Amino acid sequence: MNSPRAGQPAEPSDLVDVPHLVTSYYTLRPDPDDIDQQVVFGTSGHRGSSLRTAFNEDHILATTQAICDYRKEQGFDGPLFIGRDTHGLSEPAWASALEVLVANDVTVLVDAADRYTPTPAVSHAILTANRGKVTGVGSLAPHTGLADGIVVTPSHNPPSDGGFKYNPPHGGPADSDATKVIAAAANAYIRAGLDGVRRVPFERARATVGSYDFLGTYVDDLPNVVDIAAVREAGIRIGADPLGGASVDYWGAIAERHGLDLTVVNPLVDATWRFMTLDWDGKIRMDCSSPNAMASLIGKRDQYLIATGNDADSDRHGIVTPDAGLLNPNHYLSVAIQYLYGGARPGWRSDGFIGKTLVSSSMIDRVAEDLGRRLVEVPVGFKWFVPGLLDGSGPFGGEESAGASFVRFDGSVWTTDKDGILLALLASEIQARTGKSPSQLYAELVAAHGDPAYARIDAPANREEKAKLAALSPDDVTADSLAGEPITAKLTKAPGNGAAIGGLKVVTESAWFAARPSGTEDVYKIYAESFRGPEHLAQVQAEAKEVVSAALGS
Repeated sequence: MNSPRAGQPAEPSDLVDVPHLVTSYYTLRPDPDDIDQQVVFGTSGHRGSSLRTAFNEDHILATTQAICDYRKEQGFDGPLFIGRDTHGLSEPAWASALEVLVANDVTVLVDAADRYTPTPAVSHAILTANRGKVTGVGSLAPHTGLADGIVVTPSHNPPSDGGFKYNPPHGGPADSDATKVIAAAANAYIRAGLDGVRRVPFERARATVGSYDFLGTYVDDLPNVVDIAAVREAGIRIGADPLGGASVDYWGAIAERHGLDLTVVNPLVDATWRFMTLDWDGKIRMDCSSPNAMASLIGKRDQYLIATGNDADSDRHGIVTPDAGLLNPNHYLSVAIQYLYGGARPGWRSDGFIGKTLVSSSMIDRVAEDLGRRLVEVPVGFKWFVPGLLDGSGPFGGEESAGASFVRFDGSVWTTDKDGILLALLASEIQARTGKSPSQLYAELVAAHGDPAYARIDAPANREEKAKLAALSPDDVTADSLAGEPITAKLTKAPGNGAAIGGLKVVTESAWFAARPSGTEDVYKIYAESFRGPEHLAQVQAEAKEVVSAALGS
């Protein structure tokens, strides 16, 4: 249920006490036997709050040592790029990580301006350093000097949270084979009282590290992946809101270096995020796909032809147009795919597939079929798109949570992590080259393919039930119909690559639902969509709960 204050400006009582948050980071020690206080890597690294003893100095020291051990075992002996976002816990964790990295004789490169670094800029830096050395995910062994990276960010999470993410030499999020090893080693170090963790004083570490111009390298390279000239020549008036995140310096630099009519809507950085409007549940959350979190920018939509938002580490995008307000992420992904594969990128592979997560809209399926392109549907998690982005076989990968990236004009890799800045700029390219807004183009897709209703809801589930849901097989689903239609597929593995989805997807001719356990709460998530309207969607959602309950035996 939405909070009555959703979309309203934050008040003093909503703000995190940053000094207390940082003090807790240094003073609270995790209990190694408490599962909620252990290092756990989700789809985007380890996340938690120091106030709940889930993201504290011990966690970061131990995790960084585990990363040092892992990269040594893998033979990654090049520089490690490290960036941080604007969360209150990011700089303390960044400092802790430097102490361990330097003590382990890792060549560390930090931002030359000692500022904030978006996730895509770290991915871009890794791939730039490894150019000519990395041709595929499994082709790392013959090369020396391979670079990797760490991003200190909990992405769009509330101000009280911290996050820590490792990106190996392919530039994208580490896969579960790597993160399981890193998390297990980190928890072993914590259990041993950090015995074996190497560390030097911060002053020595900071004086030892090198620097890298993340911003300049990334911003200067943008014309090779997005048609900046078309945006400039069309005079597209752009409003870019960093939402107080790591893209704050980047948007001003993009405007200046490329001569764009671009206004940085809010240049403020404040670890309390006091300028935000509250998300659906009354919390401050920098979710640029949420109409509530983006309420301030939506209110300014008539001032710009294209307005965009990014989350705290800039790996997600939100697109606002004067005629429609904030686009649903699925709608924009569909438009982007239609545009990019429909003739805007002749340098891409003619047989290049379209990558989507299995909880993204089936509008993408219909667009892909219309384009005559192969669709590869993968589990949730951007890591699944890395191989296709790396070698150009899958030039675009996107997920329903407003994360996507695509390759350069010549078909070579740009980033293998989500790039919210890139997708935001693409909206202006689309406007410039078609004369239509992404929302107008989505209306054309609806006219051609139908109008899907899509939603995500949560249902209660304890830890045991969530584990059972993650381990379901198709045979556990006994239902043969859903919301009045025969079931055509029961999936526990993604059709695109055969990987386990960690849950269940049930498909009919005009609808589907997917159920996945939450990694942080006692709920499971139900994604659902129907091309027969909102009432049918509600029926799908209701029956989805029954199907899941029956499969779990509850």
